[in-house]
Amino acid sequence: MTTHAPRPQGSSTHVEDALSPRRVLSSETVYTGRIWNVRSDAFELSEGAGTLHRDYIDHPGAVAILPMDGEGRVLLLRQYRHPVGMDLWEIPAGLLDVEGESNLDAAARELAEEADLAAEHWYVLADFFNSPGSSSEAIRIYLARGLREIPHHERHERTDEESEIEFIWVDLDEAVRAVLGGRLHNPSAVVGVLAADAARRDGFTSLRPGDSPWPAHPGQR
Repeated sequence: MTTHAPRPQGSSTHVEDALSPRRVLSSETVYTGRIWNVRSDAFELSEGAGTLHRDYIDHPGAVAILPMDGEGRVLLLRQYRHPVGMDLWEIPAGLLDVEGESNLDAAARELAEEADLAAEHWYVLADFFNSPGSSSEAIRIYLARGLREIPHHERHERTDEESEIEFIWVDLDEAVRAVLGGRLHNPSAVVGVLAADAARRDGFTSLRPGDSPWPAHPGQR
């Protein structure tokens, strides 16, 4: 006999995260680092429910870009990541750490600096929190199309880990297989590849414009 799990009360076909009215009682920076800080907050889940304390990484947020050429191939770059001790295949990405720079301008800058590319068409693939239980980091992934190479004399000089970057153009289907086969681990690459695979089913017509607002970003509310 086939059984079905009961449908939860209040279930709906519309699913959307929402800002919470939890009251923050105190907030202070307890560690200042080279790139991000650690904050310690005290807050209430509900009035009279007691105070909770959480330490978390106070992160400026980041953007990532999935470049796609006219043949449907996506650009991946390999970069050493010391905390995990691995060379990871990723997509161009960078911090939102330039004051006054828009999210889209930051994405265009990172695409130029890390991949020597400029794009004519920009779309939002996905927004996500990298580790919402321990960090405020919000990441927006863009799909970049209509690509052109930046002339050699205008290219950014890459240093440190970026100086070892390697590039490869991969068919999107192969990139999907690499994700599902456990061969790709970078979160922006995983989310971007799977989002692009889903978006191409309707010819990418459901994607948001590149300059869409980002109300979920903690620093842009």
